[in-house]
Amino acid sequence: MQKDQSPSLPSTPTARIRHRRRSYSHEVVPDVSKLNGSYLLVNDQTKYRSMRIRTYSSLWMLGSVILILYLGHLYICAMIVVIQIFMASELFHLLRRAHKDKRLPGFKFINWHFFFTAMLYVYGRILSQQLVNTVTSDKFFYKLVSGLIKYQMVICYFAYIAGMMWFILSLKKKMYKYQFGQYAWTHMILIVVFIQSSFTVANIFEGIFWFLLPASLIAVNDVAAYFCGFFFGRTPLIKLSPKKTREGFIGASFATIVSAFLLANILGRFQWLTCPRKDLSTGWLQCDPGPLFKPENCLPKWIPQWFPWKEISVLPVQWHAVCLGLFASIIAPFGGFFASGFKRAFKIKDFGDSIPGHGGFTDRMDCQMVMAIFAYIYHQSFIIPQTNSVEMILDQIVRNLSFEEQEVLYLKLSQIFQEQQFGNP
Repeated sequence: MQKDQSPSLPSTPTARIRHRRRSYSHEVVPDVSKLNGSYLLVNDQTKYRSMRIRTYSSLWMLGSVILILYLGHLYICAMIVVIQIFMASELFHLLRRAHKDKRLPGFKFINWHFFFTAMLYVYGRILSQQLVNTVTSDKFFYKLVSGLIKYQMVICYFAYIAGMMWFILSLKKKMYKYQFGQYAWTHMILIVVFIQSSFTVANIFEGIFWFLLPASLIAVNDVAAYFCGFFFGRTPLIKLSPKKTREGFIGASFATIVSAFLLANILGRFQWLTCPRKDLSTGWLQCDPGPLFKPENCLPKWIPQWFPWKEISVLPVQWHAVCLGLFASIIAPFGGFFASGFKRAFKIKDFGDSIPGHGGFTDRMDCQMVMAIFAYIYHQSFIIPQTNSVEMILDQIVRNLSFEEQEVLYLKLSQIFQEQQFGNP
């Protein structure tokens, strides 16, 4: 008697592979082989509708960011944390398989355990000084926070070990490969995505200027590349992104470098943006602008008398901004190309659909992550003075010494001053 040939769930590895391939059939991915211009924006029949959607979403995001910038450093950090959570959610979801997760109840929470453990460690290291400065006036909270900061590494280490033990105890037969794949995928997200984007928070507390300028340059480069490719794009730039054109890349590079020089002059004149934040308060900031934000005449002394301008004021930080603009226009776009290749490998169009016309948060932050870590390294290497200043030493004293130890230090310094003043001439 012939057996029933009705369709059933895939049981063999080959059938499972076919089933997985069919699951991607609803996703539309441009064919790399069709790089003859058919996918360029100048030939896209729906480009004006797409442009309207992207414009509306961009204006909505711009208004939200301006409001958060006005509220201050702490709210900007909260925005970064929310974006990181959305990005992690999009990336965690990328490799999840619903039929396998049903056999592993609660397994997805292990991913979030590692995520928040990494958040506790990274932000604890970045914001420890600001946190101590916030509670300095209260002796109880000062001791509590100082103790937590002192043992923060131990706390995070054992939190990670607890997560690893949780993962090992959750292993199930015939699910090992999937579970270890999720474990490796989670760590890749933490290293490549979370840690890089966390440098943004470090930039914020050095002054909103060092967060806003790099982020703005990436936005300018993205917008300029879109419109230059929209109207003038004819030559494909890279196979990973069929809609990227050489005309868009070159036009965006020029626009980004010019914008960097001009934006630095505008943003550098607001103390709210240039003053570093030493604590976690939300009050208004006032400080003496450093030499980078004091106007200087850029015209040489040998300029002829007939020249119409005798003085052109430029902020020294504008020359540093040009370096940031060069990186944002030439190197940072490769973060987007990396993301494009990644999406092509997984046969998806976007990482998510949170932002109409743009995709998910990860689609918007691919270049921002590359730019954030460069801005931090550039600031630490070329902006912050390498010698130990009095302010830096005082910060170390407040951060590492208790009240009693600070009092002993004060008495010893007083003794040294008296010996120097009344001792040997």
